[in-house]
Amino acid sequence: MFKILAISGSLRAASLNGMLLRAVQRLAPSDIHVDLYRGLGALPPFNQDLEAVGPPDTVVELRTRIISAQSVLIAAPEYAHGVAGVIKNALDWMVGNESFIDKPVGLLNASPRASIAQAALRETLITMSARVVPAACVTVGILGSGLDEEGINQHGAVRGIASAAIGRAIDGSRSYRVNLSELVRLDADGRR
Repeated sequence: MFKILAISGSLRAASLNGMLLRAVQRLAPSDIHVDLYRGLGALPPFNQDLEAVGPPDTVVELRTRIISAQSVLIAAPEYAHGVAGVIKNALDWMVGNESFIDKPVGLLNASPRASIAQAALRETLITMSARVVPAACVTVGILGSGLDEEGINQHGAVRGIASAAIGRAIDGSRSYRVNLSELVRLDADGRR
């Protein structure tokens, strides 16, 4: 079964980003498991001293879940033209390890006005050696739409955009595996 880890960059219970990821979870085909990460608020503030002596259990859990997923979808809000602190904190904990190296990542945006944070989040992930899949980075403009989670699942256009993001995240992962197998083959015998 293909596994996607979905991380909302907001702690709000009524977060549009969380709602969007829960809708994505419901829209996923039966052979795709969308694992919603709900531990963002339990992560302590990033501290390299703690990392040096052994990261906290909550950090180890997130790292393990990222590594075990074939792809990651992040839906995060923008605050004051920046990335929300809780998602940036989570990413800071992942910088010093292999969790995002070559990991296909899609970015969902619940607000068309949140373009600055999306660009900053993309830059952070690329710096961490994640493979941000452009086709899986989409704006699903539900801000101000009045749609709830069920409405997202029922609204044809919104449902189509969210479903396409799932497919593109999967395609991004599969194309990477094909490319990697080509590299392994090249390394093994020095030619194609």
